[in-house]
Amino acid sequence: MEVITTLLFCFSLFSILNLSASVDIITANQTIRDGETLVSAGQKVELGFFSPGLSQYRYVGIWYKTVATGTVVWTANRESPINDTSGVLTLTNQGVLTLLNSTRGVVWSSNSSRSARIPVLQLLDNANLVIREAN
Repeated sequence: MEVITTLLFCFSLFSILNLSASVDIITANQTIRDGETLVSAGQKVELGFFSPGLSQYRYVGIWYKTVATGTVVWTANRESPINDTSGVLTLTNQGVLTLLNSTRGVVWSSNSSRSARIPVLQLLDNANLVIREAN
């Protein structure tokens, strides 16, 4: 009986972890590191780090999950690629989306004319990336 209880506990824990792996919102000071992604609620689009083709450079972009691999619809740092996997995307307390490199230097940032008191970043199913006030 104890073995069954342990197995059920492990299965429940795995299910919870698996569900939490797909998030469509981050809050201020949360990060998305290279290898992690933000996925829209309907699982249609994904935001994360990628390298096009055989390039060693890393970019932050949005791509459709249901279309062939490599179909990127938006790139944040197209003019300033990162040359390793040290990139970190973060939302500041002021509601600015910032991409940092290994030395914590700003590679790219959003240019918002408004700030939110409690900002969240949300990836929508239509591939829009929205910074908005938390509910």
